[in-house]
Amino acid sequence: MSDPFLSSDDYGERAHQLYNDGRYDEAMEVLRDGLEVYPFAVDLYVGLAYARLAREEFAWARGSFEEALALDPDHEDALAGLGETLLKFGQQERGLKCFDHVLNLGFREDHDLILQMGRALFREGLIEPARNFFDTAVQAHQESAEAAACLGYALHRLGDEDGSLRSLRRALELEPGHAEARIYLANLLYDRGEYDAALYHFERTDPGDHVDELAVWRLIELKKSVYRLPTDDPELIPWVNRLREFVEAQEPEDQLLAELESLQPDGSIRDPRQLELFGALMSEVRGMRRPSTNDVHRVTTPDGLCYSGTWEEIVLQMRRDDRECTGESLSDYMEEVSRRNQAVTGIVIPASDAEAFVRGSAAAGLLNLDR
Repeated sequence: MSDPFLSSDDYGERAHQLYNDGRYDEAMEVLRDGLEVYPFAVDLYVGLAYARLAREEFAWARGSFEEALALDPDHEDALAGLGETLLKFGQQERGLKCFDHVLNLGFREDHDLILQMGRALFREGLIEPARNFFDTAVQAHQESAEAAACLGYALHRLGDEDGSLRSLRRALELEPGHAEARIYLANLLYDRGEYDAALYHFERTDPGDHVDELAVWRLIELKKSVYRLPTDDPELIPWVNRLREFVEAQEPEDQLLAELESLQPDGSIRDPRQLELFGALMSEVRGMRRPSTNDVHRVTTPDGLCYSGTWEEIVLQMRRDDRECTGESLSDYMEEVSRRNQAVTGIVIPASDAEAFVRGSAAAGLLNLDR
């Protein structure tokens, strides 16, 4: 029920607290009550729009942002929110115009707003413009670990691995406790074959810092290899328990798929603690878009082994199962398999990148490309 003795700012503050606690329905009720008393309060419309955006009610959010902008066409938070909503509807050009309007209004040094727009672009796969916003944030706030980390994520997606490493290390210099940046850096180093450096960073995270199993599997694998630890070693128990939590959180159909993939060619069940039984997942960080189903592939070998994940993750799993492999990095492994296959069959498997390697292996009869 609306209270005429409260100011519009009071309503906004109450709603903001509820929003921060994730109580979006209650926040929306407070904002609606406020708008009954203050029907021209722009900030209440903006707050209502963001609450709807958080609930993924994109059409309603868009309407509320547009109502706010009808009252104040230059409201920076409304412009940023409308731009993000337009991206959800595939209207990239209009969304970018909203973001550019914010920049033209002079908000280049607004740390949170610039990162918000950059993350929105990143989530929709617009990595180059996202990088520009993150770079703007870094230039304006060189002390911001979050800005440096976001720039690192974008640079990696754009193929600038060295630039990504520099930005992620800079983020950790500024904020050693930035777990997401550390996990991302550790995974990147692992993929480069720099296992000692990867383990250094993995060991400086806690099980609760991880939002998917890929890095946890890698940490366990490295600890067992470097320190010769058995799986039931007390040092590994918290990490094994974290993996159980991921499995328990899976949907029933995902659990069934994992069980099917754990079968060996003879029908027996492999040790479920081994890394290669599971399709590796992309590490997720704030503002990062989880791969769509189109990014996940599945292959089987003539012996019945199944691998799933991104192209790079499939090659990683293949390397784990290949006892003849001597190379340390993924590129070493792909080149080694290509030479080995050429010597036997005369067929050259491309080793330039993971996708070409997997498709070439399928063409050579070493794999069946299921998806």
